[in-house]
Amino acid sequence: MLESQYDMILKHLKRGDSITPLDALDKYGCFRLAAVICELRKDGYNIESKTVHNRNTRKRYARYTLNSSDNITEQHIDDDVYMVK
Repeated sequence: MLESQYDMILKHLKRGDSITPLDALDKYGCFRLAAVICELRKDGYNIESKTVHNRNTRKRYARYTLNSSDNITEQHIDDDVYMVK
């Protein structure tokens, strides 16, 4: 079974790596990183976003990181997943 973009991005963030929309497209084929981040936040993950300004292109984009101080872990019971702080 193929791993979902949600799961791949969550693993990426849990490794302590930040992610940008371009990273998500390049690494995971995800065109809608903001939507995945929104779902992760709804599921209880404390994800911080910072606006990055590219001086060369004068464009702005978001860089997302998982707040490590939350210590959120997944607890699997039957087929349900519960978030435990």
